[in-house]
Amino acid sequence: ADIGIGMGITGTDVTKGAADMVLQDDNFATIVTAVGEGRRIYDNIRKAIQFLLSSNLAEVVAVFFATMLGFTLLRPMHLLWINLITDTFPALALGMEDGESDLMKRKPRPSKEGIFAGGVGINVVLQGIFIGLLTLLSYWIGHFIEAGKWEWTFNGMNEHGMTMAFLTLSMTEMFHAFNARSINHSLFTIKKQNKFMWGAFLLSLLLTVCVIYIPGLNTAFEFTAISLKEFAIAIALAITVIPFTEISKFVTNLVRKKRAEKNGL
Repeated sequence: ADIGIGMGITGTDVTKGAADMVLQDDNFATIVTAVGEGRRIYDNIRKAIQFLLSSNLAEVVAVFFATMLGFTLLRPMHLLWINLITDTFPALALGMEDGESDLMKRKPRPSKEGIFAGGVGINVVLQGIFIGLLTLLSYWIGHFIEAGKWEWTFNGMNEHGMTMAFLTLSMTEMFHAFNARSINHSLFTIKKQNKFMWGAFLLSLLLTVCVIYIPGLNTAFEFTAISLKEFAIAIALAITVIPFTEISKFVTNLVRKKRAEKNGL
């Protein structure tokens, strides 16, 4: 057997101590429930890892290219804020996801399969690069609105550009957390809502708006109270992460299906 299973009622203390799984009700049917819970927990760990790594890769990509082009995209305190607020709360909410509808229909995964298997590694790279490019684009748009001219390279820092980049990156990660509710399935096929995710979204949104618009607080973060137009543009850019991820999932599933048909699986 792959694991040892002990009886919680009739089993001896020695047996229960040596077992990998203990059935508290001595009912073998409970093993099915335990397997389902194990799969749900493992799924949620992978979802949180994919979300966090893609978000952090986006920050690396955006800051790297901004540094190469000679301008300040975001300050260290901005990145710290994003990591603590718009990353942490949604990631915790992902840990509260219910099992997906096909959870128990899947074949057992190979024991040596890595946590980045099944498209997670590719998703992290693609999604991270896309979010990073969105952040850069938002900065350039903010700079254009304030300066009145389009520039790809410039020196120093632009408050409007920095504020829009911060808002876009924050909101993109919030929207992206909903994408992460399923690694392979479309967001729109998930019937059950995650109230913790909605709570994390609203809390992160509220705190982000406060740090941009509350006088004194925004000055401390070197932000400026951007106009409604700029705010709307930042939100519009951020929400594009949803269709991008939906298309990515569709293509990935199509490739996986064709590969399975080719192998006769």
